[in-house]
Amino acid sequence: MRELVAYTDYMIVCTGSTPRQTKAISDEIRKQLKEQGITPRRVEGEREAEWILMDYLDIVVHVFTPQAREFYRLDRLWGEAPQETLELATS
Repeated sequence: MRELVAYTDYMIVCTGSTPRQTKAISDEIRKQLKEQGITPRRVEGEREAEWILMDYLDIVVHVFTPQAREFYRLDRLWGEAPQETLELATS
């Protein structure tokens, strides 16, 4: 993102199946980064948990439900940005 916008270097977009899962994902991200001494500048949307935005300045994290991700389509909006897709293994 750093070549496209001035406000962040990286944007992470991920999806949880339900609002409860999006909240759990954002909680874990916050916990893991806090253990490294990194705290968000701002977090929005946790109460509804359809779209949680976590602003870490250099990194902006978006955690969506499937419906919200389809509605806002950030993947298409920022389609010219370099992308990397990660699939997590489930056990």
